[in-house]
Amino acid sequence: MSCVQKANMLPEKDPKRQGEKDPQEDPSVTLFREYLRIKTVQPEPDYDTAVKFLERIGSELGLQCQKVEVCPGRVITILTWKGTNPHLRSILLNSHTDVVPVFEEYWRYDPFSAFKDSEGNIYARGAQDMKCVSIQYIEAIRKLKAEGRQFPRTVHMSFVPDEEIGGHKGMEMFVKRPEFATLNVGFALDEGLANPTDTFTVFYGEKCPWWIKVKVEGNPGHGSRFIENTAAEKMHRVITSFLEFREREKQRLKSEKHLTLGDVTSLNLTMLNGGISFNVVPSEMSAAFDIRIPPTVDLKAFEEQLTAWCRAAGEGVSYEFHQKYTDQSVTSTEESDPWWKAFSGTCRDMNMKLQCEIFPAATDSRYIRAAGHPAIGFSPMNRTPVLLHDHNEFLNEQVFLRGIEIYAHLISALASVLPLQAEA
Repeated sequence: MSCVQKANMLPEKDPKRQGEKDPQEDPSVTLFREYLRIKTVQPEPDYDTAVKFLERIGSELGLQCQKVEVCPGRVITILTWKGTNPHLRSILLNSHTDVVPVFEEYWRYDPFSAFKDSEGNIYARGAQDMKCVSIQYIEAIRKLKAEGRQFPRTVHMSFVPDEEIGGHKGMEMFVKRPEFATLNVGFALDEGLANPTDTFTVFYGEKCPWWIKVKVEGNPGHGSRFIENTAAEKMHRVITSFLEFREREKQRLKSEKHLTLGDVTSLNLTMLNGGISFNVVPSEMSAAFDIRIPPTVDLKAFEEQLTAWCRAAGEGVSYEFHQKYTDQSVTSTEESDPWWKAFSGTCRDMNMKLQCEIFPAATDSRYIRAAGHPAIGFSPMNRTPVLLHDHNEFLNEQVFLRGIEIYAHLISALASVLPLQAEA
């Protein structure tokens, strides 16, 4: 039975599918599912509805709300819980509002219905990446405020657009604006990944994404002849050099058991273009590569290697960058660091096993770190398959609810970190 057939067999009036409220459902889960139903899907995300949703919640919780339009149609929403000593550096809880596209024919349920099955699994685009974290932040603060708690440090929640397409009209612009500077950020939390084991993965740094297009020029002619120095021959040499390096890194990851995906350079050929007709040898071809480089790699030496591969392929071979991120800042995970000590100590108190890694892709954390602020990538989803950007993305409601408890403890600890030497 196909996925489409299964979806069509769903009851038409199932309240969990239609978006009606279930009186027996935890209100935090209901809010999470409401947020999931807002179609902030690229390339045309409904940001206006998302911002109104967040404003409504901020008003309910008595939080200050600020909206910063970093460019037309791209608004950063900031909800602020003021601390008792606002001169201290603040805690920033960041999340993005957009989600990646879907191929609905491969989904068991409508990816924007937030359908919950009998096991409590909530299916929706953004269930893991990362609307769960947004609502967990909110509900953790709701819980703390209901308990009458107050903390010295101010807590900001930032909800940013366009992370899924690079953050160039979102966090990258925001960190350069005076409104970000006035947040007085001391430490930030952002997204991580699910972990199928009992362990929680924590990310203290990220790879540098390099997107390059290699262009080759060669002799054209009739498709029946053995023409010398064709673009295809040169492109073959380029691709061979790049993919041989890819295989070496792949084997290194397999053979050195202590390594994770974040510790090696990933490289993939993602686009190949050239030619106009079957019987015409093209004079030009191009290939696009997505390269992700860990912070342990010398970027200057790596680019020299790219240049050497292109030079070895022959004359008329060049490359251009479509993205070249070079900041290799990482956040301290030493117990002597007060922020990490508060984070890791709280997790130990909750008997959480942490695994520290370099994030294998890229998130908005890289812009926060580049601006000089420590940031940790963390999504409290253990015993959960990694399904970000995948079909049938889901999160179990019990995992979601536990994440609220985890964030409540983490926010309490981080917002209570004693004044640092620079703040005295």
